[in-house]
Amino acid sequence: MIKKVLFRLASAFLYLISLLPFWALYMLSDLLFLILFYLIHYRRNVVQENLTNAFPEMSKDERAVIERKYFRFLADLIVESIKMFSITEEELKKRFRFNNLIEITKYLDKNRSVIAVTGHYGNWEWGSLITALIFPEPILVVYKPLANESFGKLINDTRSRFGTVMVSMKNTLRKVLEFKKNARKYLLVLVGDQTPSREEINYFTTFLNQPTYVFLGIEKIAKINNNPIIYFSITPYKRGYYECDIEALAENPQSVEEYGITEQHIRVLEKIIRDKPEYWLWSHRRWKFKPEEIKK
Repeated sequence: MIKKVLFRLASAFLYLISLLPFWALYMLSDLLFLILFYLIHYRRNVVQENLTNAFPEMSKDERAVIERKYFRFLADLIVESIKMFSITEEELKKRFRFNNLIEITKYLDKNRSVIAVTGHYGNWEWGSLITALIFPEPILVVYKPLANESFGKLINDTRSRFGTVMVSMKNTLRKVLEFKKNARKYLLVLVGDQTPSREEINYFTTFLNQPTYVFLGIEKIAKINNNPIIYFSITPYKRGYYECDIEALAENPQSVEEYGITEQHIRVLEKIIRDKPEYWLWSHRRWKFKPEEIKK
C-alpha cells in the first residue's frame, strides 16, 4: 500500500515538473548536470571505460571533452523525457522534424509495411512519441520491459499518448503476424542496440572497436514478411530541437545474405556515433560479456 502511494506521488510530481516551460526545464537540466557530473559522479566510471575502449586512438583529454558533453546532453534527455507527460502535439511537431519521408511513404503507399531501426542516440523517446502524429498507419514500437512493472507501465502510457502501440520484445513476432493475417500495413520501430541477456546471445560483431553482441530479431522479422528496412537517425540541431534523417537500408530483405541486415544497421549507428559521439547512451553497460564467456 505504501509503495503504491509513493509511486502515485512520484508520478504526480513528474507530471507537475513536465508542466514547466522549456526555459525552466533547461535551467533544471543545468542543475541536474552539475549533480550528475560533479556531485554524485553518476556512472562516470562506466562512461570513461566505454569511451576508452571505443576510441583508443583519442587522447584522455579528448575523451574527457566527450564525457562532459555527454552528461550535459543526458541531463537534457532526462528533462525532455519528463516533458513527454504533458507536451502538446503542436509543441512536439515544432521541435521534431523528419527529413526524406519519401523513403517510408513510397512503400506504405504500395501497401507494404516498413521496419524502422534506430539506436539509443539523440532523443529516441521523442521519436517514438511523434511518429504516430506523422503517419496514418499503425505505429508499433518495440520495447524491452523494465524490472519495475509499475514504472514500466507509466513510461509506456506516456510513449503511447498520441496513438503509438507499444509492443514488448517477446510479443513482436506475434503482433506482426497478427497484422499480416488481417492484411494491415504498419510501421514497426525497433531500437537496434538493445542489450541481449546472456541466454539471448547468438551473434557477435565488432562495434566501436569491441566484440559486441546484438539481437538478430530485426533481420529475422524483416525476412519473414520481406518488409523494407529504413534507419531513423535522430540528432539535435539546437538545444531541444531534433531532426530525423531517414536512410534506406534494404528494400527486399529476403534477398540479403545472413547477418547482412544486422551488419547494415550496426554500421550506420557506428558512423553516426563516430561523427557526434556525445549523443549516444554511454552510461549504459553495453559490453557486459565477452565472446569467450558465452558457451553454446
